[in-house]
Amino acid sequence: MNDVRIAAVSEELLDLDVHLTAVEDPRLGAVTTFVGRVRDNDPDAQTPVVGLEYSAHPDAEATLRRIAEEAGAGADAPAVVAVSHRVGRLDVGDAAVVIAVASEHRAEAFEVCRAVIEAIKSDLPVWKRQLEVDGTTSWKGIGG
Repeated sequence: MNDVRIAAVSEELLDLDVHLTAVEDPRLGAVTTFVGRVRDNDPDAQTPVVGLEYSAHPDAEATLRRIAEEAGAGADAPAVVAVSHRVGRLDVGDAAVVIAVASEHRAEAFEVCRAVIEAIKSDLPVWKRQLEVDGTTSWKGIGG
């Protein structure tokens, strides 16, 4: 029972509770989450970061679903996944990525959650433009 219940790329605010509800299953006792938020700093930034602008390839949502399916398929036990990535303008503190994973046991839930975020960072066709307080901007691609 590997099941992807949410795989979305959206301009809407991301809601952790929606993802937790999506993975609810009385057969599964472990739930892990990951929330990636916009922070006010970056090692490459000379001044404080004030926001990020994310853009995505039209196939990004299909790629996100594939990432979630492959992460679940690679686990030792069945997993249920809900994952979303936000696009558009995000301010410091906004959630850019939300992942919830349910499995029978914690090891598999953690394993799948980590596999999803690592694959997002390396494979999802989403790019971000980092905005600094002094007006400086820089583009970061897949893996950035």
